[in-house]
Amino acid sequence: MKGAFALTVLLAATTAYYFYIPLPSTISEPWKLMLIDGVFRGIMHVGRLADSLGVCHFLHVVNFSMTLDAPDSVSSENLLVSDTTVGGVNARICQWTGGSAGELRRAVVFFHGGGWALGSGKKGAYATLCKKMAKDLKAVILSVEYRLAPEAHFPDQFEDAFQASKHFLQPEVLAQYSVDPERVGVSGDSAGGNLAAAVAQQVATDSSIPVKFKVQSLIYPVLQTLDFNTPSYQQNRNVPILYRPLMVWFWLEYLDADRGFLPAMIMNNHTAQDLEQVDPFRAAVDWTALLPPRFTEGYEPVVQAHGTPRIVEEVPGLLDVRASPLLAEREVLTQTPRAYILTCEHDVLRDDGLMYGRRLEEAGVAVTSDYYEDGFHGCLTFSFWPTFFTVGERALRNYIAWLDQNL
Repeated sequence: MKGAFALTVLLAATTAYYFYIPLPSTISEPWKLMLIDGVFRGIMHVGRLADSLGVCHFLHVVNFSMTLDAPDSVSSENLLVSDTTVGGVNARICQWTGGSAGELRRAVVFFHGGGWALGSGKKGAYATLCKKMAKDLKAVILSVEYRLAPEAHFPDQFEDAFQASKHFLQPEVLAQYSVDPERVGVSGDSAGGNLAAAVAQQVATDSSIPVKFKVQSLIYPVLQTLDFNTPSYQQNRNVPILYRPLMVWFWLEYLDADRGFLPAMIMNNHTAQDLEQVDPFRAAVDWTALLPPRFTEGYEPVVQAHGTPRIVEEVPGLLDVRASPLLAEREVLTQTPRAYILTCEHDVLRDDGLMYGRRLEEAGVAVTSDYYEDGFHGCLTFSFWPTFFTVGERALRNYIAWLDQNL
């Protein structure tokens, strides 16, 4: 009995040691987040082991584990769910079918998150989210299944997102789905927020597209690669579920860059003062000027005098606005639609969203900033069973309410 008791205590202590990580006191439901993070880290470990053994790329293991459930393609009363291609890109369309005959509906083009490498709009939380949006907004939701890493790299994901949007915005296509051309929005979370912002810029400046987006709704978007030491990157570098090294790794995978650049980029060696290629873009990520003082207090910029020129030379995508929408010129930003930007205190990407909101406002764009002091990266998709968080439910409710009022 004593041996069994000792073994039980040892296993409990080992489990607690693995799952426990110190978290800020203001973060929502910390123990639940620790559990989810522990499971995710375990999947990552298994993926890396499979990769090292040559079984498969570790992203395949992670993506498989995250999308184990069957595709949720079930239609219901007043909701038609169908899988199709739009502009040659795989997509899912959730259509509200209620209302009177001939009544025009709103529409949202949506891009799921997952570091340009994970996730699907046909399964899990994203499938549930798009169906809920279609019902609550009485709208048509186009969820774009853009290609993912490691098989696809920038600009493939962006091109899929843009081509699907461009095709959907054709008047005859909108008419096919009974969509009001004056009430179409674009949205996405995390890497999907990156694609939504980039596509919104491209559509706004493309004279060949007669129908423009009315709104852009960005949920904790990732928007720049030039500074991985903003206050939020410094503060939340070890906060789940998006740790700073993981975010930089996703960027390197997306841009198909040498993964060995990661340590240098975390130190901002790719944007050192002696790298003149970066000079035209520095003001766009100058958080000392763009962030409110309450977010900058106690933090200092990390600026290296001498850097690693090879990184910028070999990875031109670092300075491409299609990959980093925060770098866009004011003349482009001023043409983009009204914006909603959701940010979370405990998220390395908090300052990306806040800086983009400030730059949009300076360009004359109306911006609604929805900030969650107890929020963390990914919280909105944790608003459905079994990974329900109260902050996620609040964020989801406010996100849909904003679309309802502004689209």
